[in-house]
Amino acid sequence: HLFPDDRVVLIAEEQRTIRCAKGLRVVPDFDFASAPALDVVLVPGGQGTRREVSNAKLIEWLRGVGASCEWVTSVCTGALLLHEAGFARGRRVTTHWAFVQTLRERGDVTVLERVRWVRDGNLVTAAGVSAGIDMALWLVGQIYGVDVARKVQRGNEYDRAPP
Repeated sequence: HLFPDDRVVLIAEEQRTIRCAKGLRVVPDFDFASAPALDVVLVPGGQGTRREVSNAKLIEWLRGVGASCEWVTSVCTGALLLHEAGFARGRRVTTHWAFVQTLRERGDVTVLERVRWVRDGNLVTAAGVSAGIDMALWLVGQIYGVDVARKVQRGNEYDRAPP
């Protein structure tokens, strides 16, 4: 294993099965109260972000946990939650192309278009799903080194080549 001491966990407000917009079910490993300390927090996007951006418990938890993380990241519309929690305010970010204007309208943020991912300090945002893979590989390179990131890329047979 490339990362023997690391683990990826899914954290939600409540430790119950969540049904995603397209029917996929995910089971959180922890709820907010039982979550371990994190080095990296990744906020996913999707249809749920439209509702969750108004979830005060989630935003408060994210604000608290993100403050001690080495990296605060999002994919797609997860950037809306990072903005609400304060991490994207006054910073450069990106999000899914269909939500660039929505995020800009929230104010106090520079939203870049036609870029796959953006780093501003320890804040890293990706435009969408495949852009999130690019961002994740870059982040692995920052944390573990470029050689490890290349091994992960090779192991996943990931070689972005648009049609």
